[in-house]
Amino acid sequence: MENFSLSVHLMEPLHFACKAGVLRAISTNALMEQLRLKYQQRPWTETLKLVYFCMGNPHRKPVSNAPDGLLLSCTEKIERTLNAKSMFSVMNTLELLSRQKGLTVHVSPSGTACYITSMMFYVEIQLEKDGDVMDVKLAHFEEAPVVCDDLVQLLRMKNYDAFGKILEDLSNMYQIPGNSEMKAKGYLALQALEKDLYSMSLLDRTQDLNRVTEVLNGKVGHLVPRTGGTPMNIEFYISPYQVLEAELNHGSQVCGTKTVVTVEGMDTLHKLPLSPLIVDPQAGEDSLVFLQLTDELSMDLPALFVLKFHQPVPMSSSSIEEIQRLTGIQISGLKLAPLYELIVQSTLKEKCSEDLSTNKSCFFVSLPDCPKHCYFINKGSEKSDLAGALVSKIPFSHPKCVPGVIEILRHQVAYNTLISSCVSEKHINEDDSELLYFEVVPHKNTSFSVFFLHPVKENLACVVIDVISSREVQCHLHLNPQDPTLNSSDDFIARVVKRCMSVPVVMRALFRNAAKVKADSETQDMNMEQQPEPQSEQTTDSSSLKESLSGAGQQDWVVTDKPNNTDSTEEDFSTAKLETLGDNMEKE
Repeated sequence: MENFSLSVHLMEPLHFACKAGVLRAISTNALMEQLRLKYQQRPWTETLKLVYFCMGNPHRKPVSNAPDGLLLSCTEKIERTLNAKSMFSVMNTLELLSRQKGLTVHVSPSGTACYITSMMFYVEIQLEKDGDVMDVKLAHFEEAPVVCDDLVQLLRMKNYDAFGKILEDLSNMYQIPGNSEMKAKGYLALQALEKDLYSMSLLDRTQDLNRVTEVLNGKVGHLVPRTGGTPMNIEFYISPYQVLEAELNHGSQVCGTKTVVTVEGMDTLHKLPLSPLIVDPQAGEDSLVFLQLTDELSMDLPALFVLKFHQPVPMSSSSIEEIQRLTGIQISGLKLAPLYELIVQSTLKEKCSEDLSTNKSCFFVSLPDCPKHCYFINKGSEKSDLAGALVSKIPFSHPKCVPGVIEILRHQVAYNTLISSCVSEKHINEDDSELLYFEVVPHKNTSFSVFFLHPVKENLACVVIDVISSREVQCHLHLNPQDPTLNSSDDFIARVVKRCMSVPVVMRALFRNAAKVKADSETQDMNMEQQPEPQSEQTTDSSSLKESLSGAGQQDWVVTDKPNNTDSTEEDFSTAKLETLGDNMEKE
């Protein structure tokens, strides 16, 4: 602020020289005399400091108040978009970016170093004379600067948007009410939490544990510690299709659903630990012992730990209530709506490059070697057991809450994955090809039904899918007792669901099994007609057995009678990829 006022005083002679837009001829000697008289009482070191400041920070009018603010804003965007190829342009881009994030910028007297500073941290950027980035260091409050390779790579790639996001995250980390000491305590609390979470990640880790297994089964998922400006993140769920994409595209790593670990300021005080609480964690063990949260180990701070999502996660009311009971903290800012409507909205936003009306409930899904599927999603109502909300962050105050929260999130995202598999950007049928119609109807908690016409009869059939957890699914096929079996047991359907997490692929498996039963039946009838003396006794026994069994009993009987057929069908459908990946996996 002092530097700003000094620069204003320095410009006063020039201001009066140009007042009211009328230029007055003033000799250089007269102007310098005015400056000398104004600063003759100030020490030379202060004047030199002011000169360096003005050279590195040219005076700019506030964009919002200036009549040419729109022009300046466009100029800044153009400067950021251009591929910086000189030290001056890089410095200018960094200056504009930092000021947009509310940070202060200083340039060294040599002009090869840029310092982006706040009250609690600073980023030092060393440049070559041609503008290439040599080194980037980050120093938090009262800590020594540390080299940040992630920031170096971002600046070398001219990815200023990602670099600006990191600056924003660093600033938000210290948005805690109070003075610098209070903000520093919040940072200490975050460090303590990160150490405890890292200790948790080591408990059930073995040498042969791969990333996917850790994501799906680890106590805190796949944890990546904070490095430089990148906050700690936890990857806690990955779908079978994402794993398949990684296997097909060798060298690529498909990311699952993640959450970022950080701390945020609050209006109320909460007791947060200032040092790690886990006692002597041992790798490979599955037990957690926490120290008591005493006054020596904790402090009341106007802040809370937060698990923050890049995209809001649709969560059911029951899941939200379960998390709030676990953490003891209410999640604020939630707006209830039908859960399925939120899932459809989020899926369309992720899959479609352009906005589509979220009022659409009918979607067409194409699968290889199968008639096109048409899914009608019954979005339900705002009743308490069918409602949900988009959750952007989950606050908590103790590290022991995290494993439980992660497990609830896995459960919810697994359920969302199944529902979203019925959603596509194609909500209008583009051809007149044969269609198979399905209706997805929500039940309470995390179960739903899929209704469809029996492949042979005109009656309705139904599959009830209940997602018990992210690793356990129960399925029940309901048929009219008079209808033929579909040759798919409840256990078979559950195995297919778990291995693909896709409703369309499961439905294709059911219809293919039914088609094989029909084909086998027709072949058997032809053989029976060719036999002069059929064994009527066995045929009668088989027919009476089928009539006496219920729908579920028929399935078990058929599967027991033809185990090889079911096993081969499961292999065909468990690795099928919707649309683009489908053909490749069908070959396997």
